[in-house]
Amino acid sequence: MNRVNAIRESVRDRIFLGLIYIFLFCVLVVVIYPLIFILSSSFSSPQAVVSGRVWLWPVDFSLMGYKVIFSNPAILTGYINSFIYTVLGVLINIVMTVAIAYPLSKSTFVGRNLIMMILVFTILFSGGLIPTYLTVKAVGILDTRWAMVLPGALAVFQVIVARTFFQSTIPKELGEAAELDGCSDIGFLWRVVLPLSKAILAVLILFYAVGNWNAYFDALIYLKSPELYPLQIILRNILILNSIDASSLVDANQMAARQGLRDLLKFSLIVVATVPILCIYPFVQKFFVQGIMIGSIKG
Repeated sequence: MNRVNAIRESVRDRIFLGLIYIFLFCVLVVVIYPLIFILSSSFSSPQAVVSGRVWLWPVDFSLMGYKVIFSNPAILTGYINSFIYTVLGVLINIVMTVAIAYPLSKSTFVGRNLIMMILVFTILFSGGLIPTYLTVKAVGILDTRWAMVLPGALAVFQVIVARTFFQSTIPKELGEAAELDGCSDIGFLWRVVLPLSKAILAVLILFYAVGNWNAYFDALIYLKSPELYPLQIILRNILILNSIDASSLVDANQMAARQGLRDLLKFSLIVVATVPILCIYPFVQKFFVQGIMIGSIKG
């Protein structure tokens, strides 16, 4: 058997790669340490948090922050509402995005350049807050669940990414062959295009899911009923309006402990609001890099 001689790296290349690894490690520490600190603080005692003893690992392990948060029934309501808005919103977003991106990717679609110019125009110029609010009110969906999913049903940036993906990935000959076999356009889209587009669909699902889960301003503008509030509004009320009274858990004379409990609640709230959406990433990570690179560069 012939041995393949590996190319030996020069000293300069090794030094350069070493510097790159050191730089990337520093970036990793800067990015990941705040996350570790928040997670560790949320499992520490109020006294450890306020005294600054938490650095990397939980100190005086405690679940007090989570007990206080989940003792509020509004948290569960916010979770359910955010889950509904995320699932329903993503379904509408994906249907709308694919429905407009796929036709725009076809060179035979008449007027696609004009439609694309109109879509891009909306990125640069929008109607503004007041006209949008009046539109939502006129349609009759103000203070309803539909107000959280319909106004943002389509994102132009995602349309551009999806259109580029369809143009560069789905061969034109494949559509012609399906047409010769008597397959309709809807059938071709459902049976051929979508199964071949798992990468871009994963990217779209992740983008839209994060946006719908973190939707805050729309809820603040369009919703008035507390039973419709998403989790983000509930957390705002807890942090800003102090809707949770946890003073009974500490001595009223221990001001430091009370301040530590407030800080502990802040860290716990961040974890509560972030962990659910982070659970989506492992399922789409396999397709994420491939989809975003193909959909944004090629074509």
